[in-house]
Amino acid sequence: MLALRLLNVVAPAYFLCISLVTFVLQLFLFLPSMREDPAAARLFSPALLHGALFLFLSANALGNYVLVIQNSPDDLGACQGASTRKVPCPSPSTHFCRVCARVTLRHDHHCFFTGNCIGSRNMRNFVLFCLYTSLACLYSMVAGVAYISAVLSISFAHPLAFLTLLPTSISQFFSGAVLGSEMFVILMLYLWFAIGLACAGFCCHQLLLILRGQTRHQMRKGVAVRARSWRKNLQEVFGKRWLLGLLVPMFNVGSESSKQQDK
Repeated sequence: MLALRLLNVVAPAYFLCISLVTFVLQLFLFLPSMREDPAAARLFSPALLHGALFLFLSANALGNYVLVIQNSPDDLGACQGASTRKVPCPSPSTHFCRVCARVTLRHDHHCFFTGNCIGSRNMRNFVLFCLYTSLACLYSMVAGVAYISAVLSISFAHPLAFLTLLPTSISQFFSGAVLGSEMFVILMLYLWFAIGLACAGFCCHQLLLILRGQTRHQMRKGVAVRARSWRKNLQEVFGKRWLLGLLVPMFNVGSESSKQQDK
């Protein structure tokens, strides 16, 4: 339990450090390296478009990250005494989290990177957090590849060029042909690639569970799927204002789960 509580502190710090390093590299390396085309309009310069797109992705990722933490699942502490006080408990959709020390409704899992449980109130923000984190990491990887290609005059036309970049760069780094800052960017390329693929896979997995009307906790326990259409399951999590929530970080306003909690 001590190790889990320590991970609950280290993982958010790790995520925030990666976000800060990514922002610094984008601001001080990738954006200045984009030379403006004299023939192009100043309004549509590559640096401006790149900066606007990166800010959109990072703002949505960090915004939903904060909302996942703020919009914590309800603590159904009454369920712990249901056997003695005969209090109704909506099992098996509830689960007691040992890390948070509380019972949450529609418990999915405990996310160590946010230090919070994922349940009915913050599921949509968590899915959007995974989506935009994946897009921000993969987009930063593409910008980093363009930067390394221009600085080191490396061509990535061959499909295996990215896979052989790390061992080649390590040997050149110890020989003095690659600077420390360039080697750091190369290492970040593989980290962005790994985080981007992991978040994309996790996002797709969560969406499939939402379409089935099932949580990860229920899947592990072998609980049967609710007999509902996938549209109702999707609307229960994302609500009617799903398009606005996809563009701007916002609470689960208008979702069926939030309406049920307000009653």
